[in-house]
Amino acid sequence: MLHIPTWKRVLILGLIVLGFAFAMPNLFYNKVEGHNDAIANIERSGVETPEDIAARDAWPNWLPSGLVNLGLDLRGGAHLLGEVHVADVYKVRMDALWPELRDALVAQRDTVGSVRRVAAPDGQLIVEISNPAQMARAVEIARGLAVPVTSITGAGQSDLAISGSGNRLTVQLSDAERSATDDRTVQQSLEIIRRRIDEVGTREPTIMRQGADRILIQVPGIGSAEELKQLIGTTAKLTFNPVVGRTTDANARPGQGQVVLPSMDEPGIFYTLESNPVVTGEDLTDARPAFDQNGQPAVDFRFGPAGAKRFGAYTSANIGQPFAIVLDDQVISAPVIRQAITTGSGQISGAMDVDGSTRLAVLLRAGALPAEMTFLEERTIGPELGQDSIDAGRLSSVIATAAVVAYMIVSYGLFGVFASIAVVTNVILILSVMSMMGATLTLPGIAGIVLTVGTAVDANVIIYERIREELRRGKRVVKAIDDGFKEAMSAIIDANVTSFIAAMVMFFLGSGPVKGFAVTLTIGLVTSVFTAIFFTRLMIVMWLDWRKPKELIL
Repeated sequence: MLHIPTWKRVLILGLIVLGFAFAMPNLFYNKVEGHNDAIANIERSGVETPEDIAARDAWPNWLPSGLVNLGLDLRGGAHLLGEVHVADVYKVRMDALWPELRDALVAQRDTVGSVRRVAAPDGQLIVEISNPAQMARAVEIARGLAVPVTSITGAGQSDLAISGSGNRLTVQLSDAERSATDDRTVQQSLEIIRRRIDEVGTREPTIMRQGADRILIQVPGIGSAEELKQLIGTTAKLTFNPVVGRTTDANARPGQGQVVLPSMDEPGIFYTLESNPVVTGEDLTDARPAFDQNGQPAVDFRFGPAGAKRFGAYTSANIGQPFAIVLDDQVISAPVIRQAITTGSGQISGAMDVDGSTRLAVLLRAGALPAEMTFLEERTIGPELGQDSIDAGRLSSVIATAAVVAYMIVSYGLFGVFASIAVVTNVILILSVMSMMGATLTLPGIAGIVLTVGTAVDANVIIYERIREELRRGKRVVKAIDDGFKEAMSAIIDANVTSFIAAMVMFFLGSGPVKGFAVTLTIGLVTSVFTAIFFTRLMIVMWLDWRKPKELIL
């Protein structure tokens, strides 16, 4: 029979009340946004300014503070599509390899003769030896400098392609290493750009890879594309500093020639460092994830000749002491010097997993963009255009909702009112779920909500038409309603499952506007089934318990 237990009624109403609570902050968008920004500023800087305190206290901490983030087309901002010149890194790698190869060949001068680097295309290293008869030996020496490719697809392959002809030895990156280098270069560029943008406190930027060597950058709330380009081009500051001490006191006073900096991965921990670095990021030529002698994740790094000399002298005199790797005035790692590092290459190991070693390697290389970036596409969307989009979206949503409500009330009377309440509740639940997820609402996303408003009543229409059929057969009111819900259930589930599959395909295979549309459509499908089947049924049952009608005109 048509009966809903008390516990189920409490659960349904409780979920709806919870949804209203999480959607409520969007009614006070600016106030809650200021509250969230103030908390983020305090956590990032460790300092509570009067402005931050006022903004933080403007919204109670015990209330939900999640918001539906507004996308670029709603808030306004800048859009860039950049192409990374990955081939630039090949030349840098060869330039960094030359001193090491030269020293190795000079050590065998009695065999290979004198050596000289000659002009070569970018990405190649060509060396002439005076004794061509020993070219095989020169190739063997060069191969001794090669290391395995650190990628899954290049496992077991060497990072260098070496050949000798006549008196010329040619060295370049192997195909497997070029592929791995391209991937690292783009990932490194992504990390640098993300750090640069996050540093200025922008909200919900979209920074994603497109294709093999392109990066899409969309930043809501920023003034112009030119401002964004300048921000991305800023060089990060990477240094290697001696560690004086470690403390939990953020207000600790450093001595003369010292500085106190926070740890990136250890909240509440601060390091006292000597302000003059031993070496800087300009001396670092490479850093890549690897494994130490115990098979644990680690990071291998390499300095240029000048940096190697300074770092070697420092590590020789400070074995057993920690040194800090500082990026943008934050200590990202403070390993202990186990042995003198005089070769220009070293390894950082410790409590890290594979993801951690990969991230640390990226951060170590994040002193500046690894390769030049050309911007193929740039657009600036003004705040007034974003506001126009919001107003248009709001108007379309209101008109669509009003039209659906009017149609349902005219067609089904009181039951149409129940369906209309469910439709409005459904929109609120969509916003609450997006707020909890931190999802971004775009103009296509508003279109998805409007579409959900139109389709949300489909389930109610199916149910009500089934109830009408049962009433025509002469069944009593309660029995007709109960059978109407039961008979309509399979059709409702089938229709929504097929729509859900289509939305999932759009979400995983689509990008940009298509994905924004798929997000709101997917959430709307789930919430519309809940409101149509459970909430509408609950309202009808409560009405039946109250009025106890003997007949029903539907």
